[in-house]
Amino acid sequence: MHHLLYLWTKTFHVVFIIAWMAAVFYLPRILVNIVEASDQPTVRERLLLMGRRLYHFGHNMFGFAFALGLVLWLYFGIHGGWLYTKLVLVTALLAYYIWTGRLLKQAAAGKPLPSSRRLRLFNELPVLLLVAIVYLVLAKPF
Repeated sequence: MHHLLYLWTKTFHVVFIIAWMAAVFYLPRILVNIVEASDQPTVRERLLLMGRRLYHFGHNMFGFAFALGLVLWLYFGIHGGWLYTKLVLVTALLAYYIWTGRLLKQAAAGKPLPSSRRLRLFNELPVLLLVAIVYLVLAKPF
């Protein structure tokens, strides 16, 4: 029973992480579109609405993933140096996500955003972090 509970907990943890990562990857794309639709107010407003909904969804998914991660760590005893490194990278990814949320609020307030080119470049950061996180989880190198 203990092993089955562990597998279901881990399964849902991964599912919620996947959902959160969808928001992490897509929100910057919405920001790019907001910048590029600056002369189209109705399109811009629709993108802002989509962005707010996506940001809220992403926060909920992160919350569930975080709670289940705590269960895996504290109840099932997952540990090791790789885990602490992974947590640092996840914290960096969360900071990135919060930053994109602040950019969204900036856009909604009518403040300027970085250029679409710069936003596209920043959109590559979470990919690098995710690759490192997945490697740590699979290889558990230390």
